[in-house]
Amino acid sequence: MTKYGQVLLTLALIVLTCSLNAHTQNKASDNALAAHTPQAARTQQDPRVQTIQFESKLVGKTLPYNVLLPVSYNQTAAKGRRYPVIYLLHGFSGHYTNWLEKTQLVDYAAGYEFIIVMPEGNDGWYTDSATVPTDKYESYILQELIPDVEKRFRAGSDAGSRAIAGLSMGGYGAIKFGLKHPELFALAASLSGAFSAASWDVKDPGAIRDSLMQAFGPLNSETRAANDVPKLAREAKAKNTTLPFLYVDCGTADHLFGDNREFVSLLVELKIPHEYRQLPGSHSWTYWDSQVQEVLRIAAKRFGKGL
Repeated sequence: MTKYGQVLLTLALIVLTCSLNAHTQNKASDNALAAHTPQAARTQQDPRVQTIQFESKLVGKTLPYNVLLPVSYNQTAAKGRRYPVIYLLHGFSGHYTNWLEKTQLVDYAAGYEFIIVMPEGNDGWYTDSATVPTDKYESYILQELIPDVEKRFRAGSDAGSRAIAGLSMGGYGAIKFGLKHPELFALAASLSGAFSAASWDVKDPGAIRDSLMQAFGPLNSETRAANDVPKLAREAKAKNTTLPFLYVDCGTADHLFGDNREFVSLLVELKIPHEYRQLPGSHSWTYWDSQVQEVLRIAAKRFGKGL
């Protein structure tokens, strides 16, 4: 090879190396960007996700809810098919968007054949307020949301086709619904549930104290008694009520861990069927993102459609 040819070959190798390096860097950059793109933005165009701007007559305001449909929902073969539903509740200071924004729920749900509904509950503790006549967040779920979902979507309308679950305030709400309205659900599931909320006597001023007082009223109020989860469990046992299956899950570093252990001890004492898990973790979206997968798995089993 001539000296001129060697120079050309060297230049070609340099160009090729630079091109490969640039490609590798761009690919790494794209992967890093995808990893850090908010989940809501990544799923915004997903046809399985819908947002319903529901006008609540009971609450007197718009209470939007997100819906995540199963992969098969719009396929020709599924025409006319009705699907089970999980109602997935957010926590205190959260909103209906949280589950899609802060977890990989869209990916996790892809392997299951049910609808997931994520309602707006504000900070109302999923309770009809003792102090504000229009804050009817329990009645809203039961009398407006569930009927609207079953009318608007091909959702099953029997107890065997419904589950309710949530985190923290939503975990309290889910178990409360399961105990107060057992005829409506096959499963009630909680992640880091605030089970003693109706009996909390918070002295320090702030958002939590204000919300508790607004939802439940003073410590001796009828609303507190009617929405006290341990009391509801005892009453259900005394009446020999057939309850939905209960699932309770909490991280060992969670500030509500003691609450959860105490409630599970009561379930054991009352011989109420349930499943309980305690795992390393805190009151955080890292923990809930991991454990919502267990909620989906157990819901599929209770619906009789385990995959």
